[in-house]
Amino acid sequence: MSLPFHLISEKTGLNLDQVEAVSALLKEGATLPFIARYRKDQTGGVDEIGIEFISDQINLFEKIAVRKNNILKLLKKRKVIDAKLILNISSSWNLTEIEDLFLPFKQQKENKATLAINSGLDGLAKIILSQKEIVSKRQILSFKCESYSNEVSIMDGVIEILIKWIVERKQIRHLLRQEISRNGLLMSKVKKSSKDEEGAEKYKDYIDYSEALSKIKSHRFMAVQRGANEGFLTVSLKLDKKKVIDIISSKVISDQGSLTILSKAIELAWSKSLKPSMRKEIFNKLKEKSDHKAIAVFSDNLRQLLMQPPLRDKRILAIDPGFKSGCKLVCLSDKGDLLNNATIYPHPPQNLFGEAKKKIAGLIEQYKLDGIAIGNGTASRETERLIKGTRFNRKVNVYVVNEAGASVYSASSIARKEFPDFDVTVRGAISIGRRLIDPLAELVKIDPKSIGVGQYQHDVDQALLSKKLNNVVVSAVNNVGVDLNTASEYLLEHVSGIGKKISENIVKYRKEHGSFNSREELKNVPKLGAKCFEQSAGFLRVKNGLNPLDDSAVHPDYYNIINKICVKEKVKIEDLIGNILRVEAINWEQHLSST
Repeated sequence: MSLPFHLISEKTGLNLDQVEAVSALLKEGATLPFIARYRKDQTGGVDEIGIEFISDQINLFEKIAVRKNNILKLLKKRKVIDAKLILNISSSWNLTEIEDLFLPFKQQKENKATLAINSGLDGLAKIILSQKEIVSKRQILSFKCESYSNEVSIMDGVIEILIKWIVERKQIRHLLRQEISRNGLLMSKVKKSSKDEEGAEKYKDYIDYSEALSKIKSHRFMAVQRGANEGFLTVSLKLDKKKVIDIISSKVISDQGSLTILSKAIELAWSKSLKPSMRKEIFNKLKEKSDHKAIAVFSDNLRQLLMQPPLRDKRILAIDPGFKSGCKLVCLSDKGDLLNNATIYPHPPQNLFGEAKKKIAGLIEQYKLDGIAIGNGTASRETERLIKGTRFNRKVNVYVVNEAGASVYSASSIARKEFPDFDVTVRGAISIGRRLIDPLAELVKIDPKSIGVGQYQHDVDQALLSKKLNNVVVSAVNNVGVDLNTASEYLLEHVSGIGKKISENIVKYRKEHGSFNSREELKNVPKLGAKCFEQSAGFLRVKNGLNPLDDSAVHPDYYNIINKICVKEKVKIEDLIGNILRVEAINWEQHLSST
């Protein structure tokens, strides 16, 4: 089943050729960063955001295609031969519409409606639904059977069948969705059974709260949902019942002959089935929408953290502040290596203020430290005041660093591998200091969800959150580029096309053979095949290597072209590296068109 690339084209505003080109590259195993940077000629310049959206849409439509195939197989198995139905399901890419079409044929557990149908009462239900005649008592009793022995029980069974048929009508469900989206209200009240008054206080703004579903902001919906999940709030859907009943009636009642029976069936269809199912459906969609908006914010927050400029060539004193347990100090080299560690107790209950100042000043002088990184957690402000009140014999800049996730790192297998001889307090302080020296290189070691990127990050779809945040990490790493000879395996594994196993192999090769002299040498790394080289090479940098282009964003595929252009321009390649003005002065398009 071919995917609807035309729908993706409509959603993105990109032309069909662009969407199909991106799809083909993704199918070949190309990564988002690689396509965005090195396949612009094939995609027409689609950026990374566009590529990710296309990828998400393809995944969505692939899931819909699987569901459609399963439904069509079930219909065939049940010998449903309605050609129009088959065509409508086959041609639709709207999952809600597909499920509505399939609903009447869905295998259901035995219930009151199926029992009545199996007892032959559907014949009477059809007569009543047709509204062509007034059904007499005699007619009703002609449908008597073992399970339905009198008029009342027969009509109860008929109503159950009518409810089922009303609920299964695609048009009714469509009209109700429209009404809910336009005029539905979300309401929340305090749960009467809630005994935790202090906990309920967090949701005081939502105790008697109502807002149009069409206007509700994602953060407010998430707050209400959290209150409900924690047992403090009850959440409901409010609609004009008369209007809803009128909508259903307009598609069911055409004659007054069976008005009473049909009206009862309509009322029950709404209250027993349609309202709860519609509530669940609309709330699920609101949650999905809210999740996507929240995750977009979290992604932006994470990107900002990752893309903070590194503090290069500076020695750092990192402080993990605390009260009773003291402040852990670590001295780090300009490469982030541990030089020394100590603990001071300047705050209550010890209050060893003077001793702490003396210790800090001594370490600054002894290790010629250039900056101080203070974690922003407990006792951060008090520690910052301590530092500002301390005199140093050299210029020292003070930074407050976001320490979210440092404790997660300190207890991780990565931290134990890097610092097996030190406890979690030392490792946590090291993480704080390294975040200042090289934020990207340090933060990639931590699960992005543990970095603390937003208020409701634990309430959203965790699988989607992980996927999107990992995409941000990959994007950031590849955007900056990675030094092949200094990068850790944890940084390398986020490079386009590499992954965990090959990153380990690169580091192992480096230890055994020394520094890489060229990108070409990567081909000697075990398991690093041609595809991996193609995807990764452009994002890896070799400083002071055999070829100056290896320290640039130019992909090896284009080296020959660049060399030819440099010969024509009478310029050395090394003179172009890092020289933006000189690069921009060359008419690349002219050269490329003639190449």
